Amino acid sequence: MRLSVVVPTLNGRDQLSSCLDRLTAEAPDAEIIVVNGPSADGTTGMVRDRDDVDVLVEVSARTVNVARNAGIEVASGDVIAFVSYDLRVEDDWRQALVDGLTDAPVVTGPTHRTVTGGMTTESAEQRQIAGRDVTYFSGGNVAFEADVLEDLDGFDEYLETGGARDGAHRLAGMEVGVRWQPEMCVRCEYEADGGQTQRDWGWKYRALAYRLVKNYGLRPTVLRRTVSHALGDAAATARDVIGGDAQPTAWFGTGRDVISGIATGSSDGMVARARDRESSRNPHGISKRADRAVARYDWRDK
Repeated sequence: MRLSVVVPTLNGRDQLSSCLDRLTAEAPDAEIIVVNGPSADGTTGMVRDRDDVDVLVEVSARTVNVARNAGIEVASGDVIAFVSYDLRVEDDWRQALVDGLTDAPVVTGPTHRTVTGGMTTESAEQRQIAGRDVTYFSGGNVAFEADVLEDLDGFDEYLETGGARDGAHRLAGMEVGVRWQPEMCVRCEYEADGGQTQRDWGWKYRALAYRLVKNYGLRPTVLRRTVSHALGDAAATARDVIGGDAQPTAWFGTGRDVISGIATGSSDGMVARARDRESSRNPHGISKRADRAVARYDWRDK
């Protein structure tokens, strides 16, 4: 097995350095590909000074799905893995990956997150939607047989968020199995404060509506799932307002963003569904453009 590992990054030089150190130790024979967004923290210089990175691709887009696709374009392995720059693979990650691929052409595993007072982890997440058994995977810890990524045409670059979940729906539509491998662990050490980040509600629901409508069409299941998500978030925001953690205007603003996001995502999802009627459902994939990279440093032949 020839393993390529794609590491998308954006303004995360120190985290990336730690990620690469662990990858090199755990998978010394892997082809390492770093795809760097328009970072302004010296990431390019740091990567070029290392001797364990095989390819550095510079892209101008800030979205992770563009970076993933740029990495796929240059990868030469028959297995392509993706690891987020702010994660570190744990011991036996590579062996767990190999073991998982004996059962399915896609394998993923949990992320251990260090938080105040201990550590959290994840378990397998599966849903049945419109008769499909969907197994979700982590976009920051997943490996594919290369021909599966070719059939998928990579990730959907329309999406600024939710690209991995969209990929899970498309894999289910293609009847491609996803293996959950508990031993294929990565660790995040950079969320110790447990702080909350500002959520872009408009894009969350735009992405949700887009991927559901694109993959399943306008059907009651799609409407029910979308409304269920919206009601849950509305209730959570209302609790914040009642508890004094948010202003009433935030509740109304969230509702406006959610409605707008659902409308835009549903419309764009119908257009995408009409443009690509294949099971891959990817009208914004690798094959649709050839101008992702603005610079490429390839040390494989040296």
